[in-house]
Amino acid sequence: MSVLLTGLDLTLEEVVRVARGGEPVELAPPAIERMRASRDVVESALARGESIYGFSTGVGMRKLFDIEDEQAHFNRMLIRGHLIAQGPAAPDDAVRATMLKLVNSLVQGVTGARPEVAEALVDALNAGAVPRVRMLGSVGQADLSANADLVYGALGDFELAAGEALVLVDNNAFSTGMAALAVADCETLLDGLVVAGALDLEAFAANPSLLDPIIGEARPYPGLVATIARVRQLLEGSYLWDAQPRNLQDPLTFRTLPHVLGAAFDALAYVKRVLSIELNAHQGNPVVSTSGGRVAPAGNFDAVPLAAALDFLRIALAPALTNAAERGLKLLQASMTGLPEGLAARPHLAEPALSELGAAIQGIVAEARLLAQPVSFELASTTQHEGIEDRTTMAPLAARRLAEMVELGARVAAVELTIATQAVDLRGRPAQGTGTGRAYGLVRDSVPFTDAGETLPPDLEPIVELVRSGALSG
Repeated sequence: MSVLLTGLDLTLEEVVRVARGGEPVELAPPAIERMRASRDVVESALARGESIYGFSTGVGMRKLFDIEDEQAHFNRMLIRGHLIAQGPAAPDDAVRATMLKLVNSLVQGVTGARPEVAEALVDALNAGAVPRVRMLGSVGQADLSANADLVYGALGDFELAAGEALVLVDNNAFSTGMAALAVADCETLLDGLVVAGALDLEAFAANPSLLDPIIGEARPYPGLVATIARVRQLLEGSYLWDAQPRNLQDPLTFRTLPHVLGAAFDALAYVKRVLSIELNAHQGNPVVSTSGGRVAPAGNFDAVPLAAALDFLRIALAPALTNAAERGLKLLQASMTGLPEGLAARPHLAEPALSELGAAIQGIVAEARLLAQPVSFELASTTQHEGIEDRTTMAPLAARRLAEMVELGARVAAVELTIATQAVDLRGRPAQGTGTGRAYGLVRDSVPFTDAGETLPPDLEPIVELVRSGALSG
């Protein structure tokens, strides 16, 4: 099976399959024809002596300088002149996602690049090439430095025609590729947080009235309605439905579990809509109209829709992680649960049992919350390129922070699950729901009950991997 690129319908799922599964890529014949038609428009305009930014002129503050007969040299220097990225290399999957997005932008047929350029990149992608792309140094008004790393490493001495060097670096493929993977991982994390939250309810012996469908009917946010339905499904068959509630109303982090997670799912849905546009959008300057036979200057490299959406998702994710941590802390407190302090195997033990996990989950969630700070409103210096480049979106940072936040979130969920399973055991493991019982079994396969005289395993990496892999959700 392979992914057929048309420039019009690349999906998030396909990005993941190519970037992480190594699925091969093909170019759709109609897309190749669109690229040829687009290039014909460019060649005709150049033959007429029109000045086209980056095709017949320099770029930035050198836009008034003609390239004349130095195209090959100009293309080489444009790419090499942008090899200014710094820092560590991006993960392999992020580089592959970037290459895929870049090719899909080319085959949209509005950049003026030749089909041969897209074919060369596809050959590199299918051959498993992973150029070293450094993470730092882009302000998000096109990912110039990261794209230059990628093109230099993937195409080598491939000879580019007029304007193609600009097309290859002047886009947001790096931000979009990284964002796609981070968003996919965020969806998996949120699914895992729902499962962990449902297990928390059994561990706490919570009042299940928080899952009454009337709550969503009265406040019909899609995320709230869906989360209530999902938690009810996970708890099907649970003792909670028949037990006398311990509390008329539980702490807010339990009672508003579907509201907070539902809000995060609604934010995720919005970001996925933005991504579906960006994955199939032109993100550069200029844009070629084959129907109008013209080349139009454009600011499509401004990635503020993507950067702002990623900011929104991180902001919505922060309360979900904070609540997960707070539920874990509540489960460690005897006054809240009626169970031994720190979830020790029996009351009045001087051993720490699981109590120190409270410090761990607080530290991790504090780091995660700090990553929620928005970056898309970052102010630019007006001195770069004589004041011409006076805006930033920081889109690469927005994507990178989401990926980092999701990684920390998986660890929050792992601690939460470990605490919840211990509490379930201390309640005598009453009848569990079909979904929560399955999650309990998966956790217990990796982390046993902490009995008197025992301590936790030195790390919870197997539980972290459960969350990352999506195994909790079935």
